[in-house]
Amino acid sequence: MRIARLVLVFPLALLGADVLTYHNDAGRTGQNLNEVILTPANVAPATFGRLFTLSLDGKVDAEPLYVSGQVVNGQAHNLLIAATENDSIYALDADTGGSALWRVSLAPAGETPSDDRDCGQVTPTIGITGTPVIDLGAGPHGTIYVVSMSKNSSSQYFQRLHALDLSTGAEQFGGPVTIQASYPGTGDNSSAGSVIFDPAQYKARPGLLLLNGMVYIGWSSHCDNRPYTGWLMGYDQNSLAQVSVLNLTPNGNEGAIWQSGAGLAADSLGNIFFLMANGSFDTTLNSSGFPNSGNYGNAFMKISTLRKKLAVADYFTMYNTTAESNADEDLGSGGALILPDMVDGQGRLHRLAVGAGKDANIYIVNRDNMGKFSPTTDNNYQLPATLGGGVWSMPAYFNGSLYYGAAGDYLRSYTFSQARLANIPASQTVQTFAYPGATPSISANGSTNGIVWVVENSSPAVLHAFNASNLANELYNSNMAANSRDHFGTGNKFITPMVANGKVYAGTTSGVGVFGLLPGNVKPAITSVGSASASVGSPFRYQITATNGPTSFSATGLPAGLIFNAASGVIAGTPTAAGTSTVSISAGNTGGTDTVMLSITVTNTRRLRPGSQD
Repeated sequence: MRIARLVLVFPLALLGADVLTYHNDAGRTGQNLNEVILTPANVAPATFGRLFTLSLDGKVDAEPLYVSGQVVNGQAHNLLIAATENDSIYALDADTGGSALWRVSLAPAGETPSDDRDCGQVTPTIGITGTPVIDLGAGPHGTIYVVSMSKNSSSQYFQRLHALDLSTGAEQFGGPVTIQASYPGTGDNSSAGSVIFDPAQYKARPGLLLLNGMVYIGWSSHCDNRPYTGWLMGYDQNSLAQVSVLNLTPNGNEGAIWQSGAGLAADSLGNIFFLMANGSFDTTLNSSGFPNSGNYGNAFMKISTLRKKLAVADYFTMYNTTAESNADEDLGSGGALILPDMVDGQGRLHRLAVGAGKDANIYIVNRDNMGKFSPTTDNNYQLPATLGGGVWSMPAYFNGSLYYGAAGDYLRSYTFSQARLANIPASQTVQTFAYPGATPSISANGSTNGIVWVVENSSPAVLHAFNASNLANELYNSNMAANSRDHFGTGNKFITPMVANGKVYAGTTSGVGVFGLLPGNVKPAITSVGSASASVGSPFRYQITATNGPTSFSATGLPAGLIFNAASGVIAGTPTAAGTSTVSISAGNTGGTDTVMLSITVTNTRRLRPGSQD
């Protein structure tokens, strides 16, 4: 039960947990702990399914994002922000779909999205690949930061950083800015002692990171089509000025940042973490244990952002890192996740991160001392388990458990105890997931009602929901309902499902599938309640409304002289006595009942005759 406020800025149905960045937070945990609608009890084929499919103008490789209660054209909406490889950004009503509230193309006049650059990994076009990031406090209405790729009729390629108004899609802060960079080095595409960023050779595949007023961008290559090196860039979020550039293979080659689209991760101390792909690594180290020529191919990286300057702070790589790079068996296919601080059996605090790649090993590192390189052994914090396949996905964390979906493997859950990860899974799914495996997302209400969501890359794509406490218990998948009721399109490789406010959103090759509780199973939400004033002897009327199809209204505790119409939700009549009454208003259907409290204050009034004195 909740007490209604005097003024509601937005209807209660428009209040919810926002998803403003890849995998929910900068740590990339993938958990939404504010999901109060979806539970293991109601996520089942009889009560849950596809509500509608949003048809967009291209592939949706970026994870959709969600903003609750955003005002667009004078009305509040729960917004779904979706980006396509056709260089389009859409703002859509996340609850009803329909026509876009706004849509903008990020390819300027005379330009088109890039071709696939002779690489089948993002095809047929490359436009917006990495998940954008949203800052609700930037600009007049909030700002979406996004990178686009395009080309002109002369086959000149461009990468641009945009800052879009969340309510209108208009460019902010003088954007967009064209991305250019150079860095001291003699590696691939170098000239006069500097490596040069060639926009044709890269795409912004990892999700963008917003950290301490900066937008950070990592760059992947097109397949292994050289020349390319490993770039990380930082831009001021308010001016879009380039502030810092770092190259991780400046005197070598390759070493891009892929992570299957997973976002650059950050800890609470302002350090950035990610996994580097195959490339040059200097096995000759300096006196501090860092590569002599600054080449970090196939490494788990920690980057300092002190004073907004990017610099390598620490790293870990395997004893056989060179052999792995030569065999294209690198870490860079998976994403890095920041684990919560943990205490071991001796009471010692551990700040950890985790990642895995093509060699199928789960690597846990100590963020304060990652282990660097040894030619004879791995010096990371823990190597707890080997998965049943290589990792082209992102793990998720929830309630002391780590969830991994490797290629050709079961979705597995491993449990932490005293800052150590178990070496065998606590549970796993009955089925396996073909390449590229699956990236899980978690919905829960705090530590309860945990559900693990994944999308199977198939035709048609399949959305799965598993009980987070036992993955062998599949609650739902989109093939369960008869007559293809819940089919939502063709699978699209590295798709991360997004869960917000009772709905699940999954990208496809042509749009976004939207899932939720089916009509009649959604708990109503009363939207028009606040404090009210009335006068003795004067007519009074107050309208109660609710979303999600209430089948019945009720009210108790009304002031004398007022009656309640259960069919229309109207309180009406003429009050007969002064005082303040607390009225309990309820709306119910098969999905549940919502109850709020309405305070009605009745005051005495007297009508004065002309000339009389009070």
